[in-house]
Order: sequence, then structure tokens, then C-alpha cells
Amino acid sequence: MGKKSLARVLSDSQAKAIGRNIRTSPRKLNLVAQTIRGKRAEAALNELTFSPRRVAIEVKKVLESAIANAENNHDLDVDDLVVTEASVGKNMVLKRFHARARGRGAGIEKPFSQITIVVEEKPAEKEEAKKPAAKKKTTAKSSSAKSGASKSRAKETA
Repeated sequence: MGKKSLARVLSDSQAKAIGRNIRTSPRKLNLVAQTIRGKRAEAALNELTFSPRRVAIEVKKVLESAIANAENNHDLDVDDLVVTEASVGKNMVLKRFHARARGRGAGIEKPFSQITIVVEEKPAEKEEAKKPAAKKKTTAKSSSAKSGASKSRAKETA
């Protein structure tokens, strides 16, 4: 007779993972989180692998956990996962002091933060179909603009 389980907050095509007590400030962690928002899971893993920031290792672990949750708990296709949300929040703060002159002390705060990563399954076919169509339109416009410019040059020379 345990507690009743709560209803699922995320949709069926989403999975999430939370990393808590990460020893860095939320501002620094958010810089790393910005680099992976909206990217495919595979591209985000590559970005974090080669990132020079120390906290990128922790974020990579959380992203790998979210991908594993999607695969094992929700039967989602790993190749179609996209990082839809990477939110950063404050966690506990260790308060220390630094001894100063004349018996005084200066406060030092050592912040911790947490990150929540949500991955969603989005098929790649739809996005790839849109990209070439957009390129075709821009090439048609640029070619017509070039031909119009050449016609006006021809008129000026004549």
C-alpha cells in the first residue's frame, strides 16, 4: 500500500533526466546548456565531448541518461532524438568565510546547480524534406535577380 503513482507529465514521445548537485554556478552551466538546445542528440553529444568547459562532462552524463531513459523506458528510437529542453536551476549553496584583516571575515558562496534535459523523438525525414525545398526557392530568386541585373547592364551599355 504505497503511494499512488502520479500521471505522466511528458508526452509519449519524450523522456527526461535530471542532474542534481552539479558543482558550478547556474550561469556557467547555462552557457553549456545553450550549446545543446534544439540540436539532435548525437550532435549534442559531440558538442559536449569536445567542449573545453569542465562542466560539459557532467552535462554529457545527464544527456546520456536521458537518451538511455528514452530507449529503455519509453521505447523511442535513439537516432531520431532531439534535445527539446535543457533548463538550468539553482541548488544548494555552501557558505564559507575567508579570514580578513583585524579579525573580520568575508563571506564566500560556493553555489551548486541542477540541469533538466528533455529529449523528444522527431523523425528526420520531415526536417530534411524542408531544407532542400527552401534552398531551391532561394536559388530561383537569386538567379532571377542576376538575370535582371545583367539585362539592366545591357541596356546601360547600349
